[in-house]
Amino acid sequence: MAVGNDSSVTEFILLGLTQQPELQLPLFFLFLGIYVVSVMGNLGLIVLIVLNPHLHTPMYYFLFNLSFIDFCYSSVITPRMLVGFVKQNIISHAECLTQLFFFAFSAIDECYILTAMAYDRYAAICKPLLYQVTMSNRVCFLMTVGVYGLGLLEAITHTINMLSLTFCEGNIINHYMCDIPPLLQLSCRSTSINELVVYFVVGFNVTVPSVTIFISYTLILSNILSIHSTGGRSKAFSTCGSHIIALSLFFGAIAFMYFKPSSASMDDDKVSTIFYTIVGPMLNPFIYSIRNKDVHIALRKTLERISFN
Repeated sequence: MAVGNDSSVTEFILLGLTQQPELQLPLFFLFLGIYVVSVMGNLGLIVLIVLNPHLHTPMYYFLFNLSFIDFCYSSVITPRMLVGFVKQNIISHAECLTQLFFFAFSAIDECYILTAMAYDRYAAICKPLLYQVTMSNRVCFLMTVGVYGLGLLEAITHTINMLSLTFCEGNIINHYMCDIPPLLQLSCRSTSINELVVYFVVGFNVTVPSVTIFISYTLILSNILSIHSTGGRSKAFSTCGSHIIALSLFFGAIAFMYFKPSSASMDDDKVSTIFYTIVGPMLNPFIYSIRNKDVHIALRKTLERISFN
């Protein structure tokens, strides 16, 4: 352990996902595969949206941003996690806080981009005649600026909050990444104010999007139930189905992590974090494209262009 003159820890050891030697190599290849699929899936979806004009709509504009955020998300977490499977994972204090900043930035961005997508679905289903006005290019751009602006502001808040912690002797983080709960546990001084800041910021980021999404989908459901055509109802439900799955995966894991009983172990944190930092970014491209005819058409056209060239 490296200790400065002020007796503060200057580097940490990340224990990783598990301490069982026989699981290290299988887990390395498992998560390496997940990372490769995640990168290829998200970058592939980004390329499809950019290259195909018929996907230049508000829905795919937000999906483009979601894929970009997921790509950044997994790239911030997974490579450092993979290091821990093959050797002792030592990370400096500065690197730890940098990872924490980009992790928080990506998580908060994803939270609000999913909220923007819920509002987009509300506008498309409940106000179809005004959709082009409601979700104009200017409105979409301003919503995106708001998403990234909130992510930046609150990521800075989390980072400064963790920067104020004091680490006297312990430098072993029982996690595979620099996350807020294990850093709070490692502090040798009272963290009551820091915890209050965390609960306020996380509570805000869960409450505001949850209320917005709940209202949007309540209005969507009400509108769908008023549709007399079975085909119309089925089309409306299929439009929202993929988004609901992505929402459940992301917010469910976050709620479990930050609002779990105090008796829960750090291993529970690791499992829940995997779902929204690694598994979620891998699954989202498939969730949004497997049953999406527009994406299928775009993929076919893109492959045809490549084959002709």
